[in-house]
Amino acid sequence: MKHLRFVHLLYCIALIFAASACKVGKPYQPPELGLPKEFRGDTITYSADTIIFGHISWRDFFKDPQLLSLIDSGLANNYDMRTALKNIEIANRNLRQNRLEYLPSFDANIATVNRQYRSKDFYAGPSSKWYAQDGPEAPDKLFNYQSQFASGVEFSWELDIWGRIANQKDQLKAEFLDSYEAKNAIQTVLVADIAKGYFNLIMLDAQIEVAKRNLTLNDSTLRMIQLQFEAGEITALAIQQTESQRLLAASLIPEIEKEIAIQENSLRVLIGQMPEAVGRNNKIDSLMNTEIGITLGAPLEIVRNRPDIKRAEYALISANAQMNVQQIMRYPQLSLNGVFGVNSMLPKNWFNIPGALLGGIVGNLTGPVFRNGRLKNQYEVARLERDKAELELQRSVMEAVSEVSNAVVTVEKQVEQLKLGRKRVENSQLAVRNASLLFKGGYATYLEVITAQSNALDSELSLVDIGARQLQAYVDLYRSLGGGWQ
Repeated sequence: MKHLRFVHLLYCIALIFAASACKVGKPYQPPELGLPKEFRGDTITYSADTIIFGHISWRDFFKDPQLLSLIDSGLANNYDMRTALKNIEIANRNLRQNRLEYLPSFDANIATVNRQYRSKDFYAGPSSKWYAQDGPEAPDKLFNYQSQFASGVEFSWELDIWGRIANQKDQLKAEFLDSYEAKNAIQTVLVADIAKGYFNLIMLDAQIEVAKRNLTLNDSTLRMIQLQFEAGEITALAIQQTESQRLLAASLIPEIEKEIAIQENSLRVLIGQMPEAVGRNNKIDSLMNTEIGITLGAPLEIVRNRPDIKRAEYALISANAQMNVQQIMRYPQLSLNGVFGVNSMLPKNWFNIPGALLGGIVGNLTGPVFRNGRLKNQYEVARLERDKAELELQRSVMEAVSEVSNAVVTVEKQVEQLKLGRKRVENSQLAVRNASLLFKGGYATYLEVITAQSNALDSELSLVDIGARQLQAYVDLYRSLGGGWQ
């Protein structure tokens, strides 16, 4: 008889292991992304000593010590970054807890005292005691009661025969990796925003210098016209026109000073500090490392390097695992339940061992029969959510490739605009000098002098703006290729 029970036990164990190999659901397969072979507008010549632009560390890409210090402070103090680190810790704890799902759960029944009342016709055992109800409304009838005292440990163990816990682990792992890539995505944007804000400050410093030089030039022109007015060579209208031009140039200075203060405050907020002035270097040529041989790489590289695309893929992995979980919920579930402890009908025998020992194991195989279509609907919704996540991944990849192509074109065209802007400044400065000489010789009017100075101011301010936008275009290209989180 014992041999037969042992054989039955072996059969049950073999059945459990065989069922555990029958995993339900579809494993994750990366979708087709339809990537092009190269980015539109990519004219960089590849060589063996070049490095992919998006793989360069931000410490190697930027050279300015002040900018590097600001980025360090931002990564340490920015509130979005700190929140992202907390999200990583939360996801990591959930993932570690899931690993314990394969083990049985235990509960301690510290003490249970149960008393049941029965009629006199029910035999309850030797622990029964009799009593009579009293009172005007009590029937003339005797009752007895039975007591039971128990303590022990109960356990429950779900056997993951269809892979529900394994799929939940895949889902939680994807969520953990998603939280990590979310931090990287925030860092990528933060590094780019700090750099562009710093470059904008340098541009504003250059613009205010241009405005001050132009104001000095207007002062000189006004004094010259006042002398000619005193000599009776021109009318008061010339003085009024020149004074208006001077006031226009002077009004630019407080406007730019306001923009500088606002930009400094914005930078301080990005790095998690209270508003105050920001120290900076005014040498544009020393801001970025332009000596590194770079290449854009293939479009496949952004799939491997951009945190937002990685997040979209992890969302697809999580949705695929959730779809499998919902499918498994429609299958029977196998679990083991058991108890081990002491049980007695009399308090004095509560812990009388071995007489009071109690133990048992129960196996349960339960499955849904009719749930009003909820389980099927939940599975179909999860399958549609998985399809949505795949479409979102494909959309993210397409937009990323387009973003890189736009950044490449912007960088190239900014170079052309910078060359034209420098020629315009040279031409306008020459026009100012010639207009002043001709005005002194009586061959040009004061209006031509004012027009030349106005054109010179506009061209110099425009050149400074183009230079800053070129730096920002390089930063946008770096970020679009996934640079900034390394």
